[in-house]
Amino acid sequence: MADTMEQRYQERLKRYVTAMRNEKPDRIPIRPFAAEFAGKYAGYTCQQVTHDMDLAFAAVRKCAAEFDWDATVGNMVYVWTGLVDAVGLKYYLKPGIDGPPDSGFQYLEPKDEQNAHMKADEYDLLIEDPTGFLANVWMPRVNRDARGPGQPNTYRNNLSWLKGGMGMLTYFNKFGEQNARLRKESGTVSAIAGCLKAPFDILADKLRGFVPLCMDLYSQPEKVKAACEALMPHMMYNALAGADPEKHVPIALWMHRGCVPFLSPLQFEQFYWPTLKQMILEIWKLGYQVLFYAEGNWDPHLKYFAELPDQSIIFHVDRGDIFKANEILGHKFCLSGGIPNELLALGTPDEVREYCKKVIDGVAREGGYIMDAGAIMQDDPQVENVRAMTDFTREYGVY
Repeated sequence: MADTMEQRYQERLKRYVTAMRNEKPDRIPIRPFAAEFAGKYAGYTCQQVTHDMDLAFAAVRKCAAEFDWDATVGNMVYVWTGLVDAVGLKYYLKPGIDGPPDSGFQYLEPKDEQNAHMKADEYDLLIEDPTGFLANVWMPRVNRDARGPGQPNTYRNNLSWLKGGMGMLTYFNKFGEQNARLRKESGTVSAIAGCLKAPFDILADKLRGFVPLCMDLYSQPEKVKAACEALMPHMMYNALAGADPEKHVPIALWMHRGCVPFLSPLQFEQFYWPTLKQMILEIWKLGYQVLFYAEGNWDPHLKYFAELPDQSIIFHVDRGDIFKANEILGHKFCLSGGIPNELLALGTPDEVREYCKKVIDGVAREGGYIMDAGAIMQDDPQVENVRAMTDFTREYGVY
């Protein structure tokens, strides 16, 4: 049995890597990013898989084995209540605590200058020392218990840092065990290794908030650019620290605020793209691919991605036009996704099969395509529709 699973794993790894290199494998790899959907399939609520990470990991293993996917992520319910509560983070809404138990976690982004985690006049502090700014300024603002320099120390402050570090190690060490179990128990490949974000997205998501940052694009554009450049080496370090040492599976780039309608093409060119492009070129020189997980619609920016070296990225399509992406990028990069989450939630199995056929016929005939939903699957896709996507691709997507 062990030999059979290892053989299956090696076959799937070859299939997955071949497709990611924009070549033609034996058939189209199937690689869903299943978050709360995995919990629903395994019989758990959103609250359960957020609070108990062992249930979340077990749910993914069940999905991987019973759907027989080629690759998946060990756990896409990345907010674990134990860690969030350990450090006292205030910007997550947790199911069953801050919201309904059957609703996924939510990120509470600052919406105005008053609530911004980084103030408009603090760019120089961030640029001079990003790590120091996060530890001394940002953490006390987003954490109920952390205290900044000059404030009286407390037991809760010390405990927050201690428990936070222990929680982080506990959570991320689980992924090594999970990847080994997926390989041994179902022959499933771990889809990604390492995490990257564009520096602009760090400013928008975690520091300024998108609305205050939009004001900065007009009032202090050079500060925004300098901050992106200051954050860049830290993003690079984070990405490479968790990357696959064998350089098979890609580093995941979670793309947020550069898409339509958040930034115009000119703003994208000026603020978002320069540091991101530089990072991708450096990462590719080291031999790593990057999965551009392009959440939203990135169609107006496809011409910029085409500037990157052949095979350096895999481009994942969410709300964009996968046929347009194939026209502009398909000769250079592997594409993935493009199956609308709305269809998986509200359509019928026949409609799902019909759409999968359309995408396979239009995009995947020469290889270089990976089947997946357009976005991370939360708890709204219907099980029968995900099964239709999976089974149809396995049967029809053979070369």
